Amino acid sequence: MANKPTACLALADGTVFYGQGFGAPGEVVAELVFNTAMTGYQEIMTDPSYASQIVTFTFPHIGNTGITPEDDEAPDPVASGIVVRWDPTDPSNWRAAGDLPGWMARRGRIGIGGVDTRRLTRAIRQQGAPHVVLAHDPDGKFDIAAMVAKARNWTGLVGLDLARDVTCRQSYRWDQGAWEWGKGFGTSPEQKPFKVVALDYGAKRNILRSLVAFGADVTVLPATATAEEVLAHEPEGVFLSNGPGDPAATGEYAVPMIQSLLDRDMPIFGICLGHQMLALALGAKTVKMGHGHHGANHPVRDTETGKVEITSMNHGFAVDSQTLPAGVIETHVSLFDGSNCGIRVQDKPVFSVQYHPEAAPGPQDSLYLFQRFTDAMRNRRTGA
Repeated sequence: MANKPTACLALADGTVFYGQGFGAPGEVVAELVFNTAMTGYQEIMTDPSYASQIVTFTFPHIGNTGITPEDDEAPDPVASGIVVRWDPTDPSNWRAAGDLPGWMARRGRIGIGGVDTRRLTRAIRQQGAPHVVLAHDPDGKFDIAAMVAKARNWTGLVGLDLARDVTCRQSYRWDQGAWEWGKGFGTSPEQKPFKVVALDYGAKRNILRSLVAFGADVTVLPATATAEEVLAHEPEGVFLSNGPGDPAATGEYAVPMIQSLLDRDMPIFGICLGHQMLALALGAKTVKMGHGHHGANHPVRDTETGKVEITSMNHGFAVDSQTLPAGVIETHVSLFDGSNCGIRVQDKPVFSVQYHPEAAPGPQDSLYLFQRFTDAMRNRRTGA
């Protein structure tokens, strides 16, 4: 009885994986992806970009550093669930304030352990990110046929605007800076910080902290904010955040707003979904990837300097570099598959990247992007 499966993962093609459940009981349908990062499971679970996705961790030791409130990227976990090789281990870290299973149970998230994650990852790589149903029942009772049918009938992420689900409901000011050893979270180092409006498509807290650390006074607005609402704050720069879902769907309301801002020669910086939103506003197109890029070890080449950065990524859609219009320069490409990872507008202080420079995978390979944004605002302020 001790080895009786208490969780089940059913794929749309009929493949079924059994294991031991942890976290909250229940059932959820989502897209299944894999993440190759060796650390940061809590940050991954609370990254709003993982909305409507279940994460398979390729690294087997999940849970060993426990849960630390300081590491949350959002108030609650957003990923629908997780799949791990071994059952979560007990925390062994001086910062731990709790354990992973208990945290997931309190937050209503499902986990399954004891799964052959190598086999599962191989299937995702070969066949693309599948639609799945993950169920956790302490009594081990599962209706497999119904689970497979639900996975097959799920419409998936294409055409789905999830930014509305994860964005803030009203504007707020963010003044917390980057974390430092022995000091905690800091504040802006600038005597006269630059006024930045951040559009929240699913913003991670550490991105906002990085903006503050590099001299920004940040006001966060909901994803549906209009250009008039943005300009009412008299920003010196605009930031377009990361987020989940299909960029084309979110772009129906975000693209017209961004296009209005582009006419003003205002510094604009985008990350992840924000990168895709900017590309769409400039006239490019986005495409759904097979299995996406999810991990903290993705090499990206700067096409203008030749520099290679080790980056953190989390995206299932990408900008189609073949559709970039004249005057928009491709600045970064993935060394894994050549996909687009960055753009800038010629002769304008407007740029974006597909990866997460705030996530410290390098660990500081990509922080220059925040400095570039600050410099653009400083030049605009001084007329340089």
